[in-house]
Amino acid sequence: MGALGLATMVSPAFAGTFEVTDGCASDEISEVSRLYVDEHLVTTFRLDPRHAEHTVSVETPSGRINHSYALCGEITIRLPSGKTETHEVSGEGVLHAPDGHHLVALGANNFTEFYLDDPDDPDVVEHHPGRSSLCAAPTS
Repeated sequence: MGALGLATMVSPAFAGTFEVTDGCASDEISEVSRLYVDEHLVTTFRLDPRHAEHTVSVETPSGRINHSYALCGEITIRLPSGKTETHEVSGEGVLHAPDGHHLVALGANNFTEFYLDDPDDPDVVEHHPGRSSLCAAPTS
């Protein structure tokens, strides 16, 4: 068996996909956020006024219906006074059978909450209030 055949045997089988869209709020100057699914980095969103929205497709491994997620990042906003302010944001939860769904990343409560939501089916996302332990600042 060649190397290609061996690589095919160890690759995980994917059961389905779902989409996640992150977009800038009207007062955001920039955002860099990371999406983790099942504790694996799936994507990094880099948003600014020229790139105000980004959608990714996430593949899910076969054999699992529910998936943990975490969102981590920094959002810089412009205050009404004209000053800028940067917020560290994070959130986590569980996705219940997300395959085929389109989720959106949302910030709430003056950017203190950051979570996924499915506007068409609220039962898909279970949000856990508070900060995600995956988003802890790295130490050296």
